[in-house]
Formats: sequence, structure tokens, C-alpha cells
Amino acid sequence: MTPSIPNSVLSYVGWTFLPNMVTGWVQTLYYGVMIRAGDPKPLPGSARYTRDRRRINMAVIVIYLLYSIYEADWELRRAGHFYQDLGVAPDVDEKGIKSRFRRLAAQFHPDKIASSVPREEIESRFIHLRLAQDVLLEPTKRLAYDRFGPSIIEWPHCSSFRDYLVHGAQELGAYYLLGGLVMVVLGVLGYFEWGRYWRYLAFAALGVFETHTLTRPYFPPVATKFVNPILSKLTDHPPLLPFQILILARKTVVALFVALSQLGPLFQQPDQAKKKPTSAEEAQRQQLDRLDTITRSADFEATRLLGLDLAPFINDELAMKDVRSRLKEWLVQNTIRSEPEVRDAMGRVMSRRRTGVPASARGNR
Repeated sequence: MTPSIPNSVLSYVGWTFLPNMVTGWVQTLYYGVMIRAGDPKPLPGSARYTRDRRRINMAVIVIYLLYSIYEADWELRRAGHFYQDLGVAPDVDEKGIKSRFRRLAAQFHPDKIASSVPREEIESRFIHLRLAQDVLLEPTKRLAYDRFGPSIIEWPHCSSFRDYLVHGAQELGAYYLLGGLVMVVLGVLGYFEWGRYWRYLAFAALGVFETHTLTRPYFPPVATKFVNPILSKLTDHPPLLPFQILILARKTVVALFVALSQLGPLFQQPDQAKKKPTSAEEAQRQQLDRLDTITRSADFEATRLLGLDLAPFINDELAMKDVRSRLKEWLVQNTIRSEPEVRDAMGRVMSRRRTGVPASARGNR
């Protein structure tokens, strides 16, 4: 099965917004559960808010990475392969394939199925089983199928394994060429700065592993000695064929690249916070950010305290009206009249009123 560039693009699009969106939801839910009602919640930009968001974002990215791998494996299991369709093991011999097909043919032959089942569905199933038998009984096609998947059925003019290998190499070459070009462009644009060396090394290692798997007449040792034995012992997962391992490896590498590009800045953030500012402008910007955080915190705390003070009067309209009038009077007396411009204006008015008034009566007006 050849790589799918659109699926990789869609996967990257999901990575661009889903982790941050889920992080915001989880952080809001976390504060709603862990912080008691009435207690102030950390404001955006505060030290605790930033620390919690960084940790939650890391956890969300790791979980989404594991989910992406699970989703890729689930898609492979849902698609299945010819061995599963026939109900035989990947190492079955020719005799076992023929014996199994005879039993399935007796069960799914169109002439032996009740008429209540749609005939088109029965014929399609029987044709698929016959195709699976024909591919697995021919050594060359079976070898190519194990490494390239069901797409080899649509490859024209392929009679030898060399023909299949050349055809598959052309498609894989386009995939790796385009993938390498995308990595270079994203690196130039600044998206893949963290771990750039290891990313290129992993991409090259994937190409070497895929080349080794496709050009060897046996299953890769990673499948026969590690992956399939572990899956058979711990789960009911069917054995993976070489082409399935390659698909899973490609999708895992792409998801890992994107996850590392998002995890890198989060790991570096605590160290960067300890660095001293490199210029006066940056130092001033940091001071303004701290001042803005303090102002937001003070405003939030004042609003919360005012809400607590007004809580007993919320359901009493007369009391709330009296509180509003008294609060308005207090603001006029203690805030507006304390302004220098207001005091100067009131002083000038009083001076004009006292002009021409006898000295003994000036104190009465």
C-alpha cells in the first residue's frame, strides 16, 4: 500500500489546533474542579496559569500522539488483509490456502446461499475470496502483496518481483522526496526548529528500514521477533504484515515529528524564563507584562470581593437600590471630588460666590 500524502496533510492540520483547543478545555475544567467556589482562579499570564497550561499541554500532546498511533492501527485492522479474509496465518503454505478456500467456497458460493441475501453481496464476497486465494497462491504476487499491500492488484505490466519493486520504488521515492522537501521548507519557516537534526535522522532511518523491508524475501525481524509476539501474547491483535508495519511506521514518524515540534518549546520555556533580558526594550516589555498581570489580578480580586459584599442583597431589590444610591454618593464624595481638577473648579466657584460678601458672612455661604 503506497503512502497517502493527503492523509498526512489532514493529520498535520488536526495537530495545528486540536491540542491547544483541548488544553484550554481541560484547564478550565481543572480549575473548576480543583479550586473552591469563591476562591480566585489564576489569571492568564500569571506564573501558576502558565505553569499549569504548559503541563496540561504536554499531557494533551502525548495523549494525542498515542491516539494518532492507535487510530492508524485501528484503520489497518478495519481494512484487514487477504490472510484475515481467508482465516489463515501469514506463514500458511499452499496446501493450507487451498484447503481453507474450499471450505469458504462451500459456505459463500452464490449457488449455495439462501435467496434472502442480496446476490450482488454474495458474488462480491466470493470474488474477493477467490482473488485472495489467487494472489496468495502465486509466490511472486504473494511476496509483493506482503510488502506493498493490496494496491499491487492495480499495478499494470508487473510479472516479476523486480517489476513490483521498481513500481513501488517510484511511488515511495515521490513520497520521500516530497516529505523531505516539506521538512526543509517548514524548517526554513521556523516550524521545526527544535530537534531538527534528530528529525532528519529519523526520517532517513525510516527510509533505510523501508528499503530493507521491501528488498528482503523474509519478514522483517522487528515483526517476527518483537511486534507480533508481543501483540499475540498481550492482546488479540492479529499479526502485522510488512506493508502494515511500514504504514504504521510512516504515520507514527509523522505524528512524532509534529508532537516534538510542539513539545520542544514547552520543555525549553522554563529555561528561557530564567534568562536575563538581552536588551533594555525587552526588559521594559517584561516589566510591562508583570505590571499588566498584577493589574489584572488586583482588578479580579476587587471584583470578587465586591461580589461577596453584595451577595446578601442580590435577592432584595430595595436593598440593592439603596446600595446603589449609597455607592453612587460615596463615589461622588470620595472619588470625583478628590480629583484635582474638580477641587480647583469648586474652589473657583466658591471664590466667586464670596466676592462682595461681608467678612462676617463669608463663612455662611
